[in-house]
Amino acid sequence: MQIIEHPTEYHVKIPYNRFRDRNQNLIKLIAGSFFDWGRKVWVVPFSQRDSLEVIQQKTRAEWIKINSNVPEEIGEIPPMPDLDMELPIVNKNNGAIPRPYQLQGVAKGLELKRFINGDEQGLGKTLQSIATIYAANLKGELSFPCLVICPASTKINWQREWEMWTGKKSLILNDKIKDTWHRYHEVAGIDVFIVNYESLKKFFVDHMPPKGKLRHSSEIKMNPRVKLFNSVIIDEIHRCKDKNTQRTKIALQIALGKTYRIGLTGTMVVNKPIDALPQLAIIGKLKSEKVFRERYCEGGSGASNLKELNYMLYKNCYFRREKKDVAKDLPEKQRQTILCDITTREDYRKAYNDFQKWLEESGASDEEIARKLRGEIMVKMGVLKQISAKGKLNEVKEFIEEVVESGEKIIVFHNLHEIGDEIRRMFPGSASVNGRMSDVEKQRDIDAFQNDPKVQVIVCNIKAAGVGITLTASSRVAFVEYPWTYADCAQCEDRAHRIGQQNNVMCTYFLGQDTIDEEMYKMIQEKRHIGNTITGATDEMEMKFIDNVLKLFK
Repeated sequence: MQIIEHPTEYHVKIPYNRFRDRNQNLIKLIAGSFFDWGRKVWVVPFSQRDSLEVIQQKTRAEWIKINSNVPEEIGEIPPMPDLDMELPIVNKNNGAIPRPYQLQGVAKGLELKRFINGDEQGLGKTLQSIATIYAANLKGELSFPCLVICPASTKINWQREWEMWTGKKSLILNDKIKDTWHRYHEVAGIDVFIVNYESLKKFFVDHMPPKGKLRHSSEIKMNPRVKLFNSVIIDEIHRCKDKNTQRTKIALQIALGKTYRIGLTGTMVVNKPIDALPQLAIIGKLKSEKVFRERYCEGGSGASNLKELNYMLYKNCYFRREKKDVAKDLPEKQRQTILCDITTREDYRKAYNDFQKWLEESGASDEEIARKLRGEIMVKMGVLKQISAKGKLNEVKEFIEEVVESGEKIIVFHNLHEIGDEIRRMFPGSASVNGRMSDVEKQRDIDAFQNDPKVQVIVCNIKAAGVGITLTASSRVAFVEYPWTYADCAQCEDRAHRIGQQNNVMCTYFLGQDTIDEEMYKMIQEKRHIGNTITGATDEMEMKFIDNVLKLFK
C-alpha cells in the first residue's frame, strides 16, 4: 500500500493482494475519505494525517511526499550537434552513406556515451548505434568488443547491418558455442556478439536465486566473461520497462561499467513515466529511484512534472527525431528487408528435397521442358513460398506490434488467404481487403482504417488491394509475401505513397533466410525497369525466375 502526500490531500493506493480488504476497511473508517474512480485512489483529507500515520505503522505502507511547490526546471533543448570527424562508413550493397540527421545522431551519441536513441521507426536507429560504436573506436576509445541485445527476430538483421556498413564480422550466440564464444574474440578477432533477450541468462549468468526469491539485480552472480565487453547496444530497450523482470535485472548487470551503453526504442514510455525508470538505470543515468518516483511518477503509477522530465531527458541522455523533423533528408519512399529464421524449417527442407527430386525425375533442366512444365513448376514453388510465409509469421507479429505500440498504422500485404486469416487472428479488430469480401465490405474496412484511430492494422490481399485504393492513413507498408514483378510491388506500396500522404513511406519486405524468398526478392529488384505496361512482363518475370530457381536446384 502507498500513502502519497500531496500539498492539500492524501492519495492512498491499495494493490490487489491478500491484504486488500483489510486495508480498504481501515481507510473507509477515516472521516471524509472517498474513492476517486477516475484516478483509482482513495482520497483522504489533509486534516486526517494522524489517522493515516496510525494505519501506516500498522500496515507498513510506503509513505511518499509529493512536493509540487517546487517549480519545474525547464530550459531550451539544445540542437543536435554536427559530427566533427570524417566517418568512413558506407553501405557496401548500394553505396549509400549515412544521412545528415543520422550523422548528428552519431555526434550526440559520442557526446553522451550512455543514452537512449528514441527516433521514430524507420529513421535508422540501428545504423546510428553501429556508427557510434565504430566512430568511438576510430577516435581511440575502447568501444569494442560490443554486445548487441535484441529481440530474437532481429539477430540476423543486426549481423547483416554490422557487416554491410562496417565490414565487421559478428557472431550470433547459440548453444553450440555456449562455453566457447569468447574464444572467437581472442582467436578470430570477432568484435561484435549478438544475443536475444531470452538467452541472456544462458550465456551470462552463473547463478540466480530461485524464482520468486530474486529481489535485487546484485543478487545475480554474473559470468566473468561479461567483462569482455566495452559497450552494449540494447535494441527495443522498452522491453526492460518492468524492473521486476529477470531480463531487466540481467541487462542491468551486463551494462554495469560499460563505456558505451546505447538503448534503442521508439516507445520509451509505453504507459506511464515509471516505464522509463529501469531503462535509465540500465544506461546508468538514474541518480535516485526514490526521487524519480516522487518527482515524476507520484510514487510509481502516476505522472507529474512531465515537462521537466522531458527537458531533463533531452539534456542528459535522450534524443528523438520524427519523420516530419528530418523529411528533407529522407527519400519519399524507402525500402528495407528483414531476414527471418523461419519456424517451419523442417517442412521447408522436406518440400525443397521433394521439389529437387521431382525436377531430376522430370528432366526439367532443359529450357524447353521447363517452359512446358512451367505451370507445374510454379505450383511446386508456390508450396515453398507458402511454407516460408507461415514460418515468418512470428517475426511479422513482433514487427507489427512494435509499429502499433509506437502509435502508427500499418498496411500488411499477403498472397494466401490463410496467411491473411492468421494475421487477422493475431490482431483482432484489424481491417481487411481481400477477394472474399464484397465491394461494400471492402470500402467499409478501408474507411475504418483511414478514419478510425483505433483501427491500426489493415491486412490486404495483393490482388484485391494492389491497385485503385487509397490508404494514406499509414506510411508503413509490410510484405509477408510479394507479387512477381517490381511494378506490382510498387503498385502495392503506392496505396500509401500517393496524394494526401504527409510522411515518407517505409516499405518492409520479410524474407525467409535460405529460402526461395531471397532469390525472388533479388529478381524483383533486378527487374525494376520492367513495368506492367510492357507486354509479357509478368510472363518474362516468371520464366526468368524459373530459370534462376532451376540453377539453384542443380
